[in-house]
Amino acid sequence: MIGYIAKDGSGSSLKISLPPTEPVELTTASPKDQPKGRRPLQTIISTHDFEEAASENLSAKAWAFFSSAATDCITKRANEAYFDRIWLRPRIMKDVKEIRYDTKMLGVSIPMPLFASPTAMAKLTHQDGELAIAKGCSKFGIPQTISTNASFPMAEITSSVDNTFFFQLYVNKDRTASEKLLRQAEACGMRAVFLTVDQPTPGKREADERVKAEGTVLAPTPNGATASNDKKGSSLGRTMAGFIDPTLNWEDIKWIRKSTKLPLVLKGVQTAEDVILAVKYGIDGVLLGNHGGRSLDTSPPSIMILLELHQTCPDVFNHIEIFLDGGIRRGTDMFKALCLGARAVGMGRHFLYAANYGSEGVEQLIEIMQDEFETTMRMMGCTDLSQLHPGLLNLCDVEHWGNGLRPVSKSKL
Repeated sequence: MIGYIAKDGSGSSLKISLPPTEPVELTTASPKDQPKGRRPLQTIISTHDFEEAASENLSAKAWAFFSSAATDCITKRANEAYFDRIWLRPRIMKDVKEIRYDTKMLGVSIPMPLFASPTAMAKLTHQDGELAIAKGCSKFGIPQTISTNASFPMAEITSSVDNTFFFQLYVNKDRTASEKLLRQAEACGMRAVFLTVDQPTPGKREADERVKAEGTVLAPTPNGATASNDKKGSSLGRTMAGFIDPTLNWEDIKWIRKSTKLPLVLKGVQTAEDVILAVKYGIDGVLLGNHGGRSLDTSPPSIMILLELHQTCPDVFNHIEIFLDGGIRRGTDMFKALCLGARAVGMGRHFLYAANYGSEGVEQLIEIMQDEFETTMRMMGCTDLSQLHPGLLNLCDVEHWGNGLRPVSKSKL
């Protein structure tokens, strides 16, 4: 987990501690790179405003780390663009004075189908980091997923407020370190484990690599390798991922199940075949997504993975809880994902961007999404989540996505 950020006259100093190695130190920004004055919070009225404000305010290195995506950023852009290609089919003359959108996620009642996806190093955006996100989410009862690479110990985050928390796990090459984290997650009252399965190796995030870190980054790998501004750049993502076990496979689900009794969600599932396998292995849920486009460029946009399930294996919706993150920017995006069968949707980067304003920014982000989702529900003639279905969407502009796809056969698994 991340240690702390201490400020002195020479800039910001970041300590990273990833089991099983000792903490390592990185100077992330020079004085000239420090955040400028922020635009007033009351002028922020959309997720895009939060993103633009963060681009103006964060240090170059922090912005590069949070906003970067793999190689040409095609998947990152497609995550948003494909939502825009799905059109709504509003129904009229409905009494929508009273609406409700509470639901259940992994057995937990939540007030709206939204959760904070795991994000690393939130302290780079605000001194309170994950604590600010926790405080903001707790006001609304929005679940927060705590990253393996969080800036604060998980116990400090979970004890700071009364709310629902999930834990995101990167499996360590030292499996005993991961077992220890899983025990801690249970002790801290986490309600589920989100096992990241889409990053066996770091993605090539060129924006992150191009912004030179001041000094040398000591990569937290068993062999003590260092990563400085060499031919692979100075990527924080590359440095932090050195401990991840690339041997993780389906048979390791048995080990995970022995290590924790918490519900298990696979984070980063991108094909119908793997959703079917998740059902076969008794997984409780899958989070469809592509790491925000940060792992493999030209991997499928998140909403298209959801559409693929409808086209090739619609029965899976009856056997496993399906969540989605990646590309959610508007209340209409939430609505579209729920119409296609998602139980709830996650947002990652934008909770970081909002946290640049502390917990008040997080609260405002949730209020924005809540207001937009309520407006969409009413405009669509819906008063309850049970009324959402694919027939409320015009998919003509994306139906070609399924061309050539056939129902999944056992030979493909």
